[in-house]
Amino acid sequence: MSESDEYIYDADKVYRQKSDVDMSGYKTLAERGFGVDDSSKLVVSVADEAAWRSYSSREQSLAKPVDEDRFDFYESVADFEYRSKAYRDSSWATSGGYRIVGNGEVTNGWCGTFSKYYGCLRTELHHNGLLGNFEGKVVVRPVFHSCDKPNCPICYLEWAKREACNAERRLKVASKRYGQVEHIVCSVPKSDYGLSLEGLRAKAKAILESRGVAGAFMIFHHARYNSFEEAKRKNAPMGWYWSPHFHCLGFLRTGYSRCRKCPYGNIPSLDVCGGCDGFEAVTRKLNLGYTDAKGKHHEGDGYLVKVLGERKTVGGTAWYQLNHASVKVGVERFHVATWWGVVSYRKLKVTVEYEKRKCPLCQHELVPLRYVGNQGFVLDKYSSLFKKEFYADLIEGDRQVWFEDSGSG
Repeated sequence: MSESDEYIYDADKVYRQKSDVDMSGYKTLAERGFGVDDSSKLVVSVADEAAWRSYSSREQSLAKPVDEDRFDFYESVADFEYRSKAYRDSSWATSGGYRIVGNGEVTNGWCGTFSKYYGCLRTELHHNGLLGNFEGKVVVRPVFHSCDKPNCPICYLEWAKREACNAERRLKVASKRYGQVEHIVCSVPKSDYGLSLEGLRAKAKAILESRGVAGAFMIFHHARYNSFEEAKRKNAPMGWYWSPHFHCLGFLRTGYSRCRKCPYGNIPSLDVCGGCDGFEAVTRKLNLGYTDAKGKHHEGDGYLVKVLGERKTVGGTAWYQLNHASVKVGVERFHVATWWGVVSYRKLKVTVEYEKRKCPLCQHELVPLRYVGNQGFVLDKYSSLFKKEFYADLIEGDRQVWFEDSGSG
């Protein structure tokens, strides 16, 4: 194999592609081909491609270390244009009876509409802070109605945020006993594409256990996306294609530091890992098949299981994977993610405490507010002028205009 050869991982095997493959016959966007079978014949428009580029770029932001998991950080890098209904409808990324979250019908007329203000009236404490001097200013945070359902194109990101927060709390408790949380991807081979989701989940759980995964928060994805560059590189159709896989946040029984610090690096070769019993050696042997010490040959299971890069943003990774996870069309209460093993609800008991909204200036708890002034604030979340948090004058003219709203919940 020459040094110019490139490994490309796909659903059920490793593709080797020469870097000098002739792509002159590749179809343009207007002439593009479709998927590998009838269930994945999905039209990809220029808008889809632009949307996915922006959407997927968030993953790079989540990979950067931050001091703590802060969802305002993740949301600040999200593209609001992508969240709009223009890019999400019932046909977008729908295949094999499944679709990506946020592609269903709006739950009701309240979804996404303004609910109330929360804020802090302790204006005398809002001076000389790290964010600046805001003495005399009220911290204001608009809050919106949300149904918190994965199908709703308006509220699915709030659903993902809530689920990710809960997952982060459970995983942090578990990490005190089981070590570092790892991001693990389990890809299903084409030989098992015909299994039901229940069958896929059971099989994937058994595969992960065989690799040494002790338990995980497991999120189902029914498809993958070939961008223009990826399709050109793989000489494959562009767009969505059926490729069921699971993103897991969980724990390895023997950890991954041994493989992560391996002097040979993450090289997809049994020549390097053959004499080792670390995760990478085990998963490759089970994927490709091997002959044991007694001379008995064991067939490979074809499942590609990878541990991704080390991350400090566990909550952000969960949020990102949830907001393009899959739901089954027509099922009202579909379980997008499941817990199993050492982090299952039966084995891990975690008391979820209400996370208080705090003032960024004085750290006191935010309270419901009532505004009686004459200013007009932008309350359209999709407007370029919208601010998730702003500072307003407590006094307008000669009267106070912000008050605590004791009647609000």
